[in-house]
Amino acid sequence: MPPALSRAQVRLVDKIAIEEYGIPGIVLMENAAHEISDYSFKALEYLLADLTVKPESVKISVICGGGNNGGDGYAAARHLSISGLNVKIFAVSDPQKLGGDAALARQIVDKMNLECVAVLDSAGIKAAALEWQNSKLIIDAILGTGFAGPLRPHVAEVIAAINAASYSPIRPIVLAVDIPSGLDCDTGIPAKPTIRAHLTVTFVARKIGFKNHSAQEVLGSVLVAPIGAPMEIVDRVLQMEEKEAKST
Repeated sequence: MPPALSRAQVRLVDKIAIEEYGIPGIVLMENAAHEISDYSFKALEYLLADLTVKPESVKISVICGGGNNGGDGYAAARHLSISGLNVKIFAVSDPQKLGGDAALARQIVDKMNLECVAVLDSAGIKAAALEWQNSKLIIDAILGTGFAGPLRPHVAEVIAAINAASYSPIRPIVLAVDIPSGLDCDTGIPAKPTIRAHLTVTFVARKIGFKNHSAQEVLGSVLVAPIGAPMEIVDRVLQMEEKEAKST
């Protein structure tokens, strides 16, 4: 069976990759963004294979939160735009409050003059929802594996609008970055609401909560993508847990 990681183990893998292997966090984020970009093209392959369709007419909505998951979204949006697709970014958290690698990813798209729309209140959500309904692909980069507990009302409203948009006449594909926003990666229990993804591109390894039947209802197809952290780190982290379990 392929390995599955908990929230704490995911953090430890990143920590070891950065601190012991010297892989900068922004490199891990860039690798994640490349994977999201590649799978976005695969998800749209049937459409882009039609030579009568111009790539710039293919609308993609990238919806970014305030943490590293949002940073992955900003970076993926950049790659998709460079590839000639029509990308629009929607920030559901105040970009001024971003920190670390996510802030750098946002700064780059700003310097590229990519279209970024702030969606910080109900009026903004209603306006954005109309655009989401007319997208071919929606990328959910709102909440990552760090999420646990109830959703903030604003985020819950955004997620509900995305889920509703996926049933519009265009029926956009919904791709979740690492985990559908609202899903607890440890328990596999979805919040109300949780993004109902068609495709989840999760990084390094599956998450332990994915085996929960409730999680499977929102994950869609799950693909595991590498982001440059050697698999020996995953093996080491799993062995650490095994040793700890035997000692207790």
